[in-house]
Amino acid sequence: MIHAVYEMFLKNGFVLSFMLVGIMMFITQFISDKILKNKIPGVALAIALGLILASFGGKAGIADIPLFSGMALLGGSMLRDFAIVSTAFGASMQEIKKAGWVGVVSLFVGVFFNFTVGVIIANMFGYTDPGDIATLASGTCTFIVGPITGNAVGASSEIITLSIAAGVIKVLIVSVVTPLIKNLVGIKTKTSAMVFGGVMGTVSGVSAAMASINPKLVPYGALTATFYTGIAAILCPSVFYPILKWLML
Repeated sequence: MIHAVYEMFLKNGFVLSFMLVGIMMFITQFISDKILKNKIPGVALAIALGLILASFGGKAGIADIPLFSGMALLGGSMLRDFAIVSTAFGASMQEIKKAGWVGVVSLFVGVFFNFTVGVIIANMFGYTDPGDIATLASGTCTFIVGPITGNAVGASSEIITLSIAAGVIKVLIVSVVTPLIKNLVGIKTKTSAMVFGGVMGTVSGVSAAMASINPKLVPYGALTATFYTGIAAILCPSVFYPILKWLML
């Protein structure tokens, strides 16, 4: 009986991965609601739990275990991008227009600020190669931009991995800290959510933070955060890296 169930799950790894993620979300949301009183979003707890589970696998995380191979597809770029686009579609164009130039400026300010912070941190840890520093700094923008810049400038796989880790840490920080200081930050309107998404940039982190503050703000924060990722993917390797390289000559 047990062997038959194992074989069934083994042949339907993608379905099993959905079930596992659903169970994880149920558990973390329960802990967030009942134990932590929504002070830490369930999504942030789920991300942390996912990172812990990933440590039990190999290079592909838990997907290296045959029973959980479906996680490779569920956590792949295709469904990630689909989730980002579908979330952004929940926004209203009329509300987006209200953000005006403030929303646009927040995107460029956010990318520049996060990249600069990443450069400073990389220097503090002793990195001196412009390509390595640019890759790590791009990772502080988002964990998507880090690998893009790393591949463009020829960074090593180790540096690219660190850039992804930096982006994931940023997701956790934004997810956990924002709800705790929501009164100080003052995110109450759709415009302020768009500005916050433009400055922070991480779609996952911003979405989790907005969900804990006001679920209706999620599409607006996610929308500008999505644009942020695209702008950062252009600016970091093609503009910021050459400037950084020139400054370090």
